[in-house]
Amino acid sequence: MRIPQTRVLRQLLHLVLLGTLLVAAPAWAGKSPPATPAHVDPLEASLAGEFALQNGQLQDAARHYLDAARSAQDPVLAERAMRIALLADADDLARQAWRLWHVLAPQPSRNQHMLVGSLALRGGQTRDARRELRALYASGDWKLALAAMAGAVGKQPKLVVKLLGEAVDDGVLPNQLDAWLGFGGLAERMNQQALVDRIVAQVVARFPDDPRVALLRAQLLRQSGRLDAAREALAGLQRDPALSPELRWSLAGEYEALGDPAKAAALLAQGPQDESVYAQRADLLDKAGDKAGLGALYDELKSGATNPNPLRRLLLGQVAELLQRYDEALSWYASVPGERLQGRIKLRRAAVLHAMGRIDAAFEALRGLEADAAVAEAERRDGYQMEAELRHKDKNVAGERDAFARGLAAFPDSLDLLYARAIMWERQDEIAKAEADFRRILVIDPNNVATLNALGYTLADRTARFREALELIDRARVADPGNGAIIDSYGWVLYKLGRKREALDYLRRAYALQKDPDIASHLGQVLWELGERDEARRHFDEARKLDPENRSLLRALQETGA
Repeated sequence: MRIPQTRVLRQLLHLVLLGTLLVAAPAWAGKSPPATPAHVDPLEASLAGEFALQNGQLQDAARHYLDAARSAQDPVLAERAMRIALLADADDLARQAWRLWHVLAPQPSRNQHMLVGSLALRGGQTRDARRELRALYASGDWKLALAAMAGAVGKQPKLVVKLLGEAVDDGVLPNQLDAWLGFGGLAERMNQQALVDRIVAQVVARFPDDPRVALLRAQLLRQSGRLDAAREALAGLQRDPALSPELRWSLAGEYEALGDPAKAAALLAQGPQDESVYAQRADLLDKAGDKAGLGALYDELKSGATNPNPLRRLLLGQVAELLQRYDEALSWYASVPGERLQGRIKLRRAAVLHAMGRIDAAFEALRGLEADAAVAEAERRDGYQMEAELRHKDKNVAGERDAFARGLAAFPDSLDLLYARAIMWERQDEIAKAEADFRRILVIDPNNVATLNALGYTLADRTARFREALELIDRARVADPGNGAIIDSYGWVLYKLGRKREALDYLRRAYALQKDPDIASHLGQVLWELGERDEARRHFDEARKLDPENRSLLRALQETGA
């Protein structure tokens, strides 16, 4: 079914925070609204706008909403038209919507202020942009100012850097740590190291006793490639005996991001322990390849297993799996009391049997799980998915397809199974079948963002249906405009449409948000074709470190000859 109109409005309104603030009109704002189009029914135009929006036709959606706003003289519709026009990069249309909105709402909201600031930034109108941003700083609405800047990075990066630098040097940013962290993060994502250093210096001076400052400094140093300096910044924080559990988790995460999962595990071992902490320590030690550490953790867990705690025994089985002590893992799983965890136990037992080379027994166990009406439906469904994964690991194409076919016969509307099978079809170059499964998900859940993005990316990457891909990806962008994977898909389809310079802006932003081998490979390929070969090689090298067998990387290297 189609999305109810209220849900569409809610998605659009989530792009910024709500509130009120007076705002001066920019130089380009008109004195009176454009003429109302003749014979336009506002309800009909609104429905047409919603339909275009759901089909990813953003410029058409903005025009329809603007027509509805003019006909109904409705400032809410004018605001909606402006938001969609900005997302569609249709700045002229956004200005038309603003002129109408400004006349219909003479006491503008602070949302107007942010949107006008963003539009002024995108148009290179320094004076107007500076005025809008400074009014937001003065009122404490720094999140809206940050959103306005972030929305203009792709079009006017130099102006964004200039105005952000002015704000730092003139001391107009609010004296709140979260605000400085936000603007520091924007400077870091734009690779403005000198500006990052100035912001960090201000943060250290303003908030000297807040441990989050050391964590921020380490994060920014890591993201700029200064790994030794990042470790030095973390060292003092690690020795703080009063570190809260939340900051201890954050600190461990930073060590993991620095490529030191063993130190992250050691840090978590110092604080309070529960099943979630133990599980995280096991995962980190496994990533570190620290079998001795895993063995010590296993012994620590066993010392508390005399009381038959189901979660503890399940965790012991999983750690035994990581240690490849498969007989012990099976024994722990068999000892888990109660019925609540039995579905998960049967899944893990099948995985252990497969790892032991007892292939027939593993699949027999999964078939038993799939047929067990006493097990929860979600775990029976997971049984089919695990069977498909293990068949894929065995390079048994027919078996993998059969597992999905049986699973979907039992659970025909399972979005998880449909999505996993679509990914399988794409991997096996069965693009039409992948598309069919993605489309089936969208019939069940028209607003499924992951599927909109996956289908759009598949059409962009594996077919020549670029316009259709763009519409699907635009629908995903409306729902989740800050998602790095979706921004990458959008950049990639722009590249496929021959708009390489535009694509580059979006791919840079995507990679700043998410260090991913696919994104690095896309960015490298576009840079290579634009003649920026040294930077392209650097991104190809980063993709190799993340996943040397990545298909996007291998294809990019083949196509560029890098």
